[in-house]
Amino acid sequence: MTQITPPIDAQAEFTGTTEPQGQDVLDLDRLAEWMTANVDGFEGPLSQAKFKGGQSNPTYKLSTPNRDYVLRRKPFGKLLPSAHAVDREFRVQSGLEKVGFPVAPQYGLCEDESVIGAMFYVMGMVDGHSIWNGAMPDHSPEERRVHYFAMTDVLAQLHAVDLKQAGLTDYGKPGNYFERQIGRWTKQYRMSETDTLEPMEGLIEYLPRTVPEQTRTSVVHGDYRIDNMIWAKGSPQVLAVLDWELSTLGDPLADFTYFCLAWVTDNGGRSGVLDLDRAALGIPELDEIVARYCAATDRDSVPDMNWYFAYNFFRLAGIMQGIKKRVIDGTASSAHAKAMSERVGPLAELAWDFAKKAGA
Repeated sequence: MTQITPPIDAQAEFTGTTEPQGQDVLDLDRLAEWMTANVDGFEGPLSQAKFKGGQSNPTYKLSTPNRDYVLRRKPFGKLLPSAHAVDREFRVQSGLEKVGFPVAPQYGLCEDESVIGAMFYVMGMVDGHSIWNGAMPDHSPEERRVHYFAMTDVLAQLHAVDLKQAGLTDYGKPGNYFERQIGRWTKQYRMSETDTLEPMEGLIEYLPRTVPEQTRTSVVHGDYRIDNMIWAKGSPQVLAVLDWELSTLGDPLADFTYFCLAWVTDNGGRSGVLDLDRAALGIPELDEIVARYCAATDRDSVPDMNWYFAYNFFRLAGIMQGIKKRVIDGTASSAHAKAMSERVGPLAELAWDFAKKAGA
């Protein structure tokens, strides 16, 4: 069994910041001028550092004498259509902030590319800590257990958000979410395809003709994992869910089954828990997570998850293929992108394995 490779930012080796180089250096004079006009309470001078992660949307730490901010921008260079939509990230987080869901405070979106060379948005830097490893090596069994249940509860909270109250009723297209997503990732995969992979060909044929019925619609995060959130120091409270690049309106089971991938993937220092001694570590079993989520979302049960696992690994393979093409084209902004791009084949094979379990 493979490990899940995070499609966006969070991975242990991605922690920390570095001094931006070359075209990654932001024009601080222009940026400070924009922040003075658009960010309440901003006072310079301003300094910058670039987070080591963020091969998808480059991410910066902006510091002033009084507070720190986070800036996310589109990459430079040729981009796939609909990818890197930082304006959507800003919109969904602003809507969720309004209804009390835990996200970083949103300060402003700049669509004028002349300021720093690309569209960007600025948000607050949340004072907490990240958990990069699903084994949670620095925690006790009881702490692990309550953290996993907290993650489940926050996901259920997301799926219960009132879309009208959050101003997000038109954040996604109508119709079956999985049909749209399979079509989207097939198109993206074809546009960035570099090799013919038989498992991907099988999935592209199998998944669209076996799409399950969608019975609910909610905000879908798209990348919900333990390392995509900021935790309170010393307690199992989620202060902010991060990395909303893949979010839309859709079937909440897509999110929930993606979260559940951790139980069918090995750890490898990442979010997987399959090969861990979960009982000794205090990590809940998958059936406990399912029961808790169902209770919080008023469900009797969830469907057989093999089709959903196949879909989620197919989507991950498509995302990795996009990164692989950007590595080849020289536009990937992370030094770790090449290693991630090499996981396309293993992820496709894993997706096909689950598809066969589901009846392919």
